[in-house]
Order: sequence, then C-alpha cells, then structure tokens
Amino acid sequence: MSRVLIVDDDTDHAESLADVIEMRGHEVQMARTGEEGVACFRDEGPFDFVLMDVKLPGMNGVDTFLELRKINPAARVMMMTGFSLEQLVAQAIEGGALGVLHKPFPATHILELLVKVKPPSRVLIADDDPDFVESIVPILQKVGYDVRVARTGAEALDKMLDEQIDCLLLDLRMPVMSGAELYARLMEAGRAVPTILVSEGREEADDARLRKTCGMLFKPFDPNALLSAIESAVSLGRAER
Repeated sequence: MSRVLIVDDDTDHAESLADVIEMRGHEVQMARTGEEGVACFRDEGPFDFVLMDVKLPGMNGVDTFLELRKINPAARVMMMTGFSLEQLVAQAIEGGALGVLHKPFPATHILELLVKVKPPSRVLIADDDPDFVESIVPILQKVGYDVRVARTGAEALDKMLDEQIDCLLLDLRMPVMSGAELYARLMEAGRAVPTILVSEGREEADDARLRKTCGMLFKPFDPNALLSAIESAVSLGRAER
C-alpha cells in the first residue's frame, strides 16, 4: 500500500482520483492549495507519491513542489495541468518532478504509476551524535532513501516496532538502551532487519549476538562505504522477503 497526496483545487477531479486510488487499497490525503499541501506533506507524511496540479491558488504547483523537495529531497511528485504552462512545467521537470499528466487523463494512469513507482527504501539512523547524524542524513536523502532518526535506543525501538524500516544504521553506544540491547530486543520481537553497526572502537564488535548483522563500519568512515553497505543491506532484505 502506498500513501498518496493529491494537491488540486479542482475538488471533483481530486475526489474522483482519490476514489479510484483508494479502491485499490492505497491511502489518500487531499489538499486544495499549495500552502495546505506543504503543511500536509510536512505534518502528516511520509507520502510515497504526490499528484500536484500546476495551477493552484496562492502558491503555484511548481513552487509547492520545490518546497516539498526541501522537506524531503527524495519526494516523488507527478505534475498535472489542464493548461499550456510550458515554462512552469519545464521548471518542475528540471527540479526533479517525475513528469506531467495533461488533464483530462484516465485515473487508471495513476494506478499504473503507483505500480511502477515503488516507495523509497527507509533507513533508520539510531545514533545520539548530532554532528554525525546531520552529516549522514543529506547524503542518504540525496540518493533517494527515506531517512528516519532516533537519538536513543528506546526511541529507535519504538520506531522499529511502529514503522516499516528496510535498513537500520545502529550505533553501539546509545543512551537509555545500548545498540546491542536494542538489536537483541528486535530479534526477540521478530522485527530485526538488515543492520549496519557503527562503532568507534573494535572492542565493541565482539558481542556474539551481533555476528548475524549485515556489516560494521568504524567511525570515521568513507560515505561511499556507507552507501555500499546500505545498498547491500536493502538488497539482502528484499531477497529474504
């Protein structure tokens, strides 16, 4: 199931799209203005797919799209227009929009897109070092990952139990609950996912309970090594499903 946001001031058009999408089991939220769309995307996300009308009251669809990309650089947005607005559409495509649909179009086109546009892989960074987190999050978002952050082991456990996480980047030295304790709890709950352990010292890597994890990186490490490890972890997780 995908979560879809429709931003369109044409209520009849938006509701007809929503009906078709929801009939296929997807969840839909609607917004009628660009400002409302930005607020919804920020406060009620994450969304796997956004349908954005180009011509909106107040903030136009392209400016709205650019604001969404600031919130989540990996946002997947398809523009819609019933007008000849080549310059605005070109700006949206240049900014990373998936494409443009010209109204009227069959709602079945959206269902086909939802099949093709898979939700981005979700990575949880469990680390209490704000400098490390702030340096890593933009790197992962730039290549298309949906990133979550937890500052303590307890917070990470809650997120792992509540959300679908594809890869866990886990610092072994976590407050409240250590990385090793967190991983053990996940194993007990049957919620363990491919995990990359992050450590500042090799002595921390000797815990036998952690030997089945996907890999380990020692700080400081090359970001390319991290991206390679995450790609391998996500691929492993998909193969085991």
